[in-house]
Amino acid sequence: MLNVQLVDGPPTEVQTFDDEDLAQRLTDHDVQVIREIFKTPLTGSYNWDYEAANAKIRRLYELGKRFNWNAELDVDWNQVPRVEGGEPEGPEGFADHPKWQKLTPEQKREFAHRSAAQTLSQFLHGEQGALMVASQLVSCAPTHDAKLYAASQTFDEARHVEVFHRYLTERCRMIYPINPNLKFLLDKVLTDERWDLKFIGMQILIEGLALAAFQTIRESTKDPVLRDVLDLVMRDEGRHVAFGVNYLEDWIRSLPQAEIEERAQFAYEACVVMRNRLVSTTVAEEFGFTREEALEINNASQGGQAFRKFLFERMIPNLKRVGLLTDSVRAKFEELGVLEFENLQHDGLIDWAVLEAPLAKRGQLAA
Repeated sequence: MLNVQLVDGPPTEVQTFDDEDLAQRLTDHDVQVIREIFKTPLTGSYNWDYEAANAKIRRLYELGKRFNWNAELDVDWNQVPRVEGGEPEGPEGFADHPKWQKLTPEQKREFAHRSAAQTLSQFLHGEQGALMVASQLVSCAPTHDAKLYAASQTFDEARHVEVFHRYLTERCRMIYPINPNLKFLLDKVLTDERWDLKFIGMQILIEGLALAAFQTIRESTKDPVLRDVLDLVMRDEGRHVAFGVNYLEDWIRSLPQAEIEERAQFAYEACVVMRNRLVSTTVAEEFGFTREEALEINNASQGGQAFRKFLFERMIPNLKRVGLLTDSVRAKFEELGVLEFENLQHDGLIDWAVLEAPLAKRGQLAA
């Protein structure tokens, strides 16, 4: 039976799963659907010229067709995480804090487990947002090539939702609610009527954010299953960002300067949110830390600093390439301390050898 509940906002409680919940996934059972409605004045368009006009976009589309991996077949879900003996490790930066020292070994393990689940839950929620934005782009993208690519990206995002949901339910056994600031960004992109702002928001900003987060977790996780999942997802995301940069660079420069400045300001404001407000303190507060303590620890940690570095190493060159690092926002980005990255390689220069490399065999993705 399908039970549908309409809500005014996302859930605020942690969802947990036990063996009975997982067993029910394979049987007929009541399904609870929780829907939050949003409305958008989306303007769609037909395109009556079916010829390929952009060779790079068509090539990216062909790669999307070629590398449609399957979470059921291409990930070995039976791999065992690497476990080290001794005192449980805490999330970076917490281990030296007096409040951490007062926790029992069991509490420390639970803290680390919940921290991982909280982070990965944001991946899941972000991918659902990306799925819906990509589906919008199929309707509102102005050219035939872009519509085809957006369709292939929609399927990519569906696989990402699937694979992160499976990992969270089977390995973490819990899903945390969406970070309110991530929800704010997704709502802004989903409900805006301008197709090019959806491109900017999703292909340049949110996908760039995802790549930075995936790379940070990829370098630190001890779970080979999670490394395999991230390797597969990051291949797709690399194509998505390349699509956005190559498609937007000519379009943005054709706009009136006032509209360019409006989009540049949106990109700057989104970067501020991603830099300063996407850090979650929920788990730390569950274990007695204050919000201020948790934020201070994260900001000083190597992992937090690495995330911000990965984020802007990719974001700033791409914004410059598409024409959104304008004179009016340069000083604002300078205050953020990220203009040092502006001359790094942008994603418009596609590394085809990387994107066209064959998928590794099952269980050998994270070599």
